[in-house]
Amino acid sequence: MKTLGDYFKDAKKQGWAIGHFNFATADVLRAVVAGAKEGGAPCVMVGTSPGESKFLGMHQAAALVNAVRKETGFPVFLNADHFKTVKDCRAAVDAGYDTVLFDGGGLVFEQNVSETRDVWNYAKTKGGIMVEAELGYLKGSSQVQKSVTIGPDDYTNPDEAESFVKRTGVERLAVVFGNIHGIVTEQQERLDIPHLKDIAASVPGAYLVLHGASGLPDAQVRDAILAGITNVHFNTELRVAYATSLREQLQNHPDETTPYKFLEPAVKAVQEVVRAKTRVFMGN
Repeated sequence: MKTLGDYFKDAKKQGWAIGHFNFATADVLRAVVAGAKEGGAPCVMVGTSPGESKFLGMHQAAALVNAVRKETGFPVFLNADHFKTVKDCRAAVDAGYDTVLFDGGGLVFEQNVSETRDVWNYAKTKGGIMVEAELGYLKGSSQVQKSVTIGPDDYTNPDEAESFVKRTGVERLAVVFGNIHGIVTEQQERLDIPHLKDIAASVPGAYLVLHGASGLPDAQVRDAILAGITNVHFNTELRVAYATSLREQLQNHPDETTPYKFLEPAVKAVQEVVRAKTRVFMGN
């Protein structure tokens, strides 16, 4: 099987992006993989946030991904998403995660460099595990919000990005150029594509990652991919689709007690969202 790094090389060369979708349960994981396959993706990344990892368990997450990978024959790569401590990143590596994101975006620059480098050094002792880091202040949270204030001061600095990648060795860099976590209902989210191009020019050897794609128009996501993004993280809209469908099922069928019967429509809702977004990432 090709490595995750091989797929990133292909994506950068061919102008598409690898989709990254979070999960906290086995049914959502299966829905993500099915949707990615239907959307024409050659592979998919799945992630667990610190909260999702605590709920599910890191070893259980790794075991589930391995099982789905064997069952489907589809390349699925497990990522530790937005882990904020070196200790937790090491634990994910030891549990069998394929890649980790150390989120030091809230740290001062030098501390971010130092701790990211520690994570990178540990990951490399375990083989070909890719490491992602975050530079810039990515605001918001993975939920529906009224508004999130963001401005150029929050963006990733291209000069700092160049230094950061050289000093840490990270293969992937999560960048900020107008993107936020979650969905906003009372403002229009807009990406600064010229700023993204400046970042891309400063770190030509790194793979750039767009976090907070939920709520963005498809056209903006495609523009970002064409400007250098090779990985798109998508989470909040999956949660909304799952929760909305589940609430409807429980409300419309209050006497139903068989879990798979009211969970199946929620799984289908997630699968449909992943399929549609994957087509955007692939340029279809």
